[in-house]
Amino acid sequence: MTALTANVAIETISLVIPCFNEEKAVPQFLNEISSVLAKISEVNWEIIFVDDGSNDKTLFMLSIAAKIDSRIRIISLSRNFGKETAITAGIHAATGEAVIPMDVDLQDPPLLLIEMIEKYKAGWPIVQAVRQSRGTDNWLKRTTANLFYSFARKVAPFEVCPNAGDFQLLSRKVIEEIKRYPERNRFMKGVTASVGFPRAKIYFDREPRANGVTKFSFWKLWNFALDGITSFSTLPLRIWSYIGMLTSMIAFAWGTWLIFRTLYFGVVTPGYASVYVSVLFIGGIQLLGIGIIGEYIGRILTESKQRPLYHIAFDSKNNEI
Repeated sequence: MTALTANVAIETISLVIPCFNEEKAVPQFLNEISSVLAKISEVNWEIIFVDDGSNDKTLFMLSIAAKIDSRIRIISLSRNFGKETAITAGIHAATGEAVIPMDVDLQDPPLLLIEMIEKYKAGWPIVQAVRQSRGTDNWLKRTTANLFYSFARKVAPFEVCPNAGDFQLLSRKVIEEIKRYPERNRFMKGVTASVGFPRAKIYFDREPRANGVTKFSFWKLWNFALDGITSFSTLPLRIWSYIGMLTSMIAFAWGTWLIFRTLYFGVVTPGYASVYVSVLFIGGIQLLGIGIIGEYIGRILTESKQRPLYHIAFDSKNNEI
């Protein structure tokens, strides 16, 4: 696949950086990003920090930085809405010809911005940073991530790039298409993948966090995976239709065998254990299927309410509180 156009002009790029309790990471990130942006002086930069309801000194430190650097814009959400929504808020506020979401923990190397811009100027509407390996993750996270991406590739009607996070350059055309997605259960990796468009890939080795600790527990990652699967595929519902059909066929065959055995060999006293196991098995299958249906119904309820994705408590651009 090749780029759509070539020699794309660019004046302003917007960085979107979601933050939640990152008071330890903010100072080092600002130092690193400032030194990199100084090397790309031909482009104007807009640095949008989205404070996702932090309860530490993150917002205070960002406010000090904004007074020093006029390129910094702070959007403070009224509470914690989650990283996907925080990125969405930043994308909605961004004004640049290209937008780059990235993490504040420096696991997304700022130096890659230089190569991203070169790819964008060459005509690529999306430039995606992809991890070469998951060596910095523990065994459980590596295994579950591989399983998720393997399953996502099979169920999604588009390609979800394995080992690629939110760190990518998105052209204004792509951003405008993303803004058309109104869903409340946000899975931004799926959203950016579903819009299509040619994309260039840059491979890198991800370093451990420079400061602080990850905010994603196993439970949050599990819910994140469920959002990703249910947001873009109904295959889990279809699977349970096939499981129900198969179970019915087995039950019909077993019932036929019981009738045949009774007619030709007489009545045999049924065993308590077999009946008990059968009831538990069928009951478990039914409850699991109902649970999967419930996941979709819950998301339908959330979408039908049409509530706002987020609420902004403060925007340094407009001085709104």
